[in-house]
Amino acid sequence: MTSSDRTALRPDAVAGVGTRVGASHEGSAARAGRAVGRLALVCAKFNGGITERLVDGALRALAEAGVDPKSVEVAWVPGAFELPLAAARFARSGSTEAVIALGAVIRGETAHFDYVAGPCAEGLQRVAVDTGVPVVFGVLTTEDVDQALARAGEGADNKGYEAALTALEMVDLLAGMPAGRC
Repeated sequence: MTSSDRTALRPDAVAGVGTRVGASHEGSAARAGRAVGRLALVCAKFNGGITERLVDGALRALAEAGVDPKSVEVAWVPGAFELPLAAARFARSGSTEAVIALGAVIRGETAHFDYVAGPCAEGLQRVAVDTGVPVVFGVLTTEDVDQALARAGEGADNKGYEAALTALEMVDLLAGMPAGRC
């Protein structure tokens, strides 16, 4: 049993809370997949062998959800540090419903990891909050290559696959919530 198994949300929890409040909102990746407009993937070329596997997982999830592949646009940036700027360009375009950021920052012998992983996550989060467009963090931050490969495999555990489903769920969730300014 993993920690995520022990801390997972019970299947009936959302519905249970919904019976005790005025409104409860939940998104559905399957529902959004059929209706979503344009999606963007911003992908880091550094550690690109890992990123390519994450892209494959994301595209597989989108296809399974019924997303038209022609509605997906991909931008390749040099590394994870550059992901927030490309994400911001897509998010501010007015035509992208969600951005999925994919890459891998692997700890090495220098402080490079510390200068890239945190700022990348903070920058992507800032883009989402500032624009109101979901920006999903599909960037692996691992101790070594083996951990990165394990999280970028061919199954449903592929973090690119998970990031794509998260993007679709957020698009659907926000579509069902009251409009507001970010």
